[in-house]
Amino acid sequence: MTPDILCLGEPMLEFNQQPDGMYLPGHGGDTSNCAIAAARQGASTGCLTHIGKDAFGESFMALWTSEGVSTAHVEQVADAHTGIYFVTHGEEGHEFSYFRAGSACSLMTPDDLSKDALQSAKILHASGISQGISESAADTVFAAIDIVKEAGGLVSYDTNLREKLWPVSRARAVIHAAVAQCDIALPGLDDAVLLTGLSEPEAIVQFYLDLGAKIVALTLGPKGTLVGTESETRLIPGRKVSAVDATGAGDTFDGAFLSQIVTGSDPFSAASYANAAAALSTQGFGAVAPMPYASDVKAFLAGSA
Repeated sequence: MTPDILCLGEPMLEFNQQPDGMYLPGHGGDTSNCAIAAARQGASTGCLTHIGKDAFGESFMALWTSEGVSTAHVEQVADAHTGIYFVTHGEEGHEFSYFRAGSACSLMTPDDLSKDALQSAKILHASGISQGISESAADTVFAAIDIVKEAGGLVSYDTNLREKLWPVSRARAVIHAAVAQCDIALPGLDDAVLLTGLSEPEAIVQFYLDLGAKIVALTLGPKGTLVGTESETRLIPGRKVSAVDATGAGDTFDGAFLSQIVTGSDPFSAASYANAAAALSTQGFGAVAPMPYASDVKAFLAGSA
């Protein structure tokens, strides 16, 4: 059975720097994080990806199984490795260092896609990172989008720019082309400024709506999320917490947002819920461990109402 939300992209083992200088191992990769965040809200989710047939790949298989994320469309590849990355923290925030060249996911091609799974999914979620890791990966995402759109499903896309992966000029062209075909655009402000050349949130939201997205949720960090549709644009305020690490906050927002959309919530209500989930995720270190469950989010919303 195909999950409602199918996430296409690269999972990566994470090593996150702690206050004492040591590195805490964990799991990352934006679309994997999104799938887990959505699953913790009670959504039916799964990953569509390739990983290495190695210890790190096995670790992901165990993680997804424990989190209730479907692995039916995950292939372990014997002759390619699972990617890894390191997170360091400084005055400018967190910085990522990647070791992903030649990884199993970066070698995916359109022929590796499960057409039946994509045709059955309610939402396909992908990102700029999903496409930035290689040219074949970019083609694979476009092919997946075509299959889902032809079948009547929805496409969600996080612009998630990583300048270390590709030149901004190429990223801009590819990401704009993907957003033009998506239903739900999930950009972050800093990335969107670089990609669009605009600085005002309202102008950025309108830019993505004009490209073709039906819903745009522009995350603004602690300030909240500016949500735009064809008929209305509204700022959804952020939630205050004592944050220590924002590593997976954007991915948590994506998963929580989609978990609400897939059950029929309007985008403004979905963003309010996702803002709370993302805020809670910043209270611990790492991408996955601090992600809240639905009960945590509901309690937080009830307490801050």
